[in-house]
Amino acid sequence: MGCILFSAFAADSDREILRKVDELVNFEESDLAAEYTIVKKDPNGSASTTVAAMFRRDKSEQFLILILQPSADKGKGYLKLGKNLWLYDPVGKCFTFTSAKERFENSGFRLSDFTGSDYAKNYDIVSVTEEKLGKFNCKVFDLKANTNSVSFPREKIWVSEDNLVRKIEDYSLSNQLMRSSAIPSYQQVNSRWIPATIMIQDHMVFREVEGKKIYERTTVTIKDPSLNKQPDSLYTKEYLERINRTNG
Repeated sequence: MGCILFSAFAADSDREILRKVDELVNFEESDLAAEYTIVKKDPNGSASTTVAAMFRRDKSEQFLILILQPSADKGKGYLKLGKNLWLYDPVGKCFTFTSAKERFENSGFRLSDFTGSDYAKNYDIVSVTEEKLGKFNCKVFDLKANTNSVSFPREKIWVSEDNLVRKIEDYSLSNQLMRSSAIPSYQQVNSRWIPATIMIQDHMVFREVEGKKIYERTTVTIKDPSLNKQPDSLYTKEYLERINRTNG
């Protein structure tokens, strides 16, 4: 049975669709701030919750993530300036280099997931098919990274007719499925969009019960998005040090 052609996609080339995907979720003209609640459920059933404030300035590749909860980690922060990314430990009062590929607070969410989208630049299109995903007519892009700076060398993304990503599968270079994510809902911020909820399944962390794999699941809820300009001093090591002295 041949695939159905969705008319809303007909006018744009596949590469142009990827550019629109990036444009809709990037904030080059302003800062973006939001609160992230990240709930991780382990395969054994235990759960943990992290709440963090996120501040992002896409035009200069900067972000600052400040952990608000749990209380044991309050004041811990991540600072990205261009290609450099540091983790700040308020107990030891020190900064250490880390990577955007790392898991955020041991959840299925990666530090790179806090940044904007750059599919058109960082990935080449291997193939494109069309598929129905729930209520959405989607183009499914099979992508291969053209840089080693991304978290996953291969990805499949399901793009609906409004040019928003609805599902992502992340693969290793050997084509092993590492992680899958669903984005069931978005929220509009002026002419841009950010997810309201992201549901992540980590295919590398699981346990087997009666022959069935139970995977680690992470749910990310993003609320209170704001485009208010933040002071330049927020995106500095000094800010993380100062806010911890104030809160201490």
